[in-house]
Amino acid sequence: MTTQVAGYVSKTDMVAALIRELLMTGELGPGEQLRQRDLAQRFGVSQTQVREAMRRLESEGLLSCDTHRGFTVVVADLGQVEENFRIRAALESLGASLAARKVDPAGLRRLREQMRALADGDPCYAELNREFHFTIYEYAHSPLLVSLMRLLWASLHGGPRVSRTNAESARQHDQILAALAGGDAGAASARTYQHIMGADPVKEVSG
Repeated sequence: MTTQVAGYVSKTDMVAALIRELLMTGELGPGEQLRQRDLAQRFGVSQTQVREAMRRLESEGLLSCDTHRGFTVVVADLGQVEENFRIRAALESLGASLAARKVDPAGLRRLREQMRALADGDPCYAELNREFHFTIYEYAHSPLLVSLMRLLWASLHGGPRVSRTNAESARQHDQILAALAGGDAGAASARTYQHIMGADPVKEVSG
């Protein structure tokens, strides 16, 4: 009988997590072909471990595989994007509700730094937006929620994209932050849900 070491992460798990991160940041875009040899060299693992990780991501709906092209990043249609927004709105509003009861002054300072408005098209905005949302997930203190949100963001390849301006997104972030700072779980949940579902998602402007 073997005993698994608590906290042990296999190389396949590591590679799958690293590829998810590349999808979530947009470094790997929709329709892009993944080369096992290049990824194996990049991550310092075997091609077999990369292939196993890709199979796992295929089962999660993030990659597709065919005989001729190998593994490619899935291109989501608008129906899948809208479904993602609905699921994310439900889960993230729950996360905001939990975070309102647990966020500390350091967390509120982080959120204030991350919500500042930038000009439309500023390349820094997508990363600041992502940090804002994931800081909220972090303060929900739910590892399962964080895992699910990572999967949802990864499936959108670079994060949720919407047609509203960066200034409007920042204004809505400010409203969410005010609810969190006041410890108002109901308002934090409602404002987060409206922030996500009130957006006009586009397939390829950030939420």
